[in-house]
Amino acid sequence: MNDPDALVDRRRDIQENLEAVQRRMAAACASANRDPNDVTLIVVTKTRPASDVALVSELGVTDVGENREPEASRKHAECEELPLTWHFIGQLQRNKTGKVARYADVVQSLDRSELITAMSSAAERAERNLRGLVQVDLTDGAEGRGGASPQDVLTLCEEIVTATNLDLAGLMAVAPLDEDPGAAFERLHALHQRVLKDFPEATMLSAGMSGDLEMAVLAGATHVRIGSAVLGERQHVR
Repeated sequence: MNDPDALVDRRRDIQENLEAVQRRMAAACASANRDPNDVTLIVVTKTRPASDVALVSELGVTDVGENREPEASRKHAECEELPLTWHFIGQLQRNKTGKVARYADVVQSLDRSELITAMSSAAERAERNLRGLVQVDLTDGAEGRGGASPQDVLTLCEEIVTATNLDLAGLMAVAPLDEDPGAAFERLHALHQRVLKDFPEATMLSAGMSGDLEMAVLAGATHVRIGSAVLGERQHVR
């Protein structure tokens, strides 16, 4: 975005949207009797240009999320000097782990043993330590969005703990399309409580997007992933 006036307008729009989301988060925390500081906003910048990443950082956002290669790598290269934590949140193929390991700080979509092994090897080659979340399928395999069966989650947590260059951070899930998100997030919360008994370090619970962040906060989410409510509808990256 080279037009100075357009950049000013874009910054204003993002700031207004960001403040509206922050108000929603604060109200949700008040309803849940939670400290707003305990819930982190991840702005999902997929399909948006690197200039938007720079703007959200300028406006105080500390965490951004991406879910595609090579789009994520390109944007990180343009923004690597910014003080941001980068989350990879999309379904991931093993042949992409090498690229993701070079820039991601948190990988939220570890949902099978072979992916954990590949990501561990890639992180070791990159000489980086990554935080990993087990993605949980709340749909019993109905939607094809990825995610481990709840019955496999504890095993996968153990595999992350024992893998080199990976640290278990917690769980992630996406609400089903054909179910009340609140009920799905309650199941996720119960599973997270079970995980914490064996893995007390797995404190991160990533759940909630633009349309259901309030229900996620009520169910104990520590991180919410917000894209369109901050940046507008998806665009093709230019």
